[in-house]
Amino acid sequence: MGSLSRSQLLVYGAVAVTLLLVGARWIRSADHPGSAGGGVSFSSSSDSAGSSGGSFGVDSQGGEDVVVDVAGAVSEPGVYRLPAGSRVNDAVQRAGGATARAAVQAINLAARLSDGQQVVVPSTVRGGAMVAGGSGTAADASEGPISIGTATVTELDTIEGIGPVTAQNIIDFRDQHGGISSVDQLDQIDGIGPATMDALRARLQP
Repeated sequence: MGSLSRSQLLVYGAVAVTLLLVGARWIRSADHPGSAGGGVSFSSSSDSAGSSGGSFGVDSQGGEDVVVDVAGAVSEPGVYRLPAGSRVNDAVQRAGGATARAAVQAINLAARLSDGQQVVVPSTVRGGAMVAGGSGTAADASEGPISIGTATVTELDTIEGIGPVTAQNIIDFRDQHGGISSVDQLDQIDGIGPATMDALRARLQP
């Protein structure tokens, strides 16, 4: 019986030691809340601050501003500075918007602006013709040269050798290069050969 009592005492002692170790570990973990609830709370706060900072980064656009000259049928023609990535429509709005007689359908409002570009908004006059400056009279397109800076697809389509597709290519080329200063520049467009260039020189003017 004595031997059995000693064995029981040893078992009880081992259990007591184990409980003490577990209790000590639990107390240490309570004193140092590391990776459980406290860590998530701090991480959430940090993430919230980071998210707030990130929103400012999204609002600001990279690249340098562009300076453009807005002329023609707009309320306030002039030179304006716009953020990089702005479109022709942004420039028109910055200049006070198009006037009531503006022929905005003649320009590509979605074209991206480039630094130093001139945006000319033509205006309609009596008879449906267009002029770049917004005043004066204009003859019918078939009776005189067409301004290459304001020509529409319909007007270009009246030129011999120019179809709707090539006419649109000319408009796109003009928008991409911020205007055309010489008819000879159209020689860079695919589908325009020497004969077509002769017809363009006869019917177009810068």
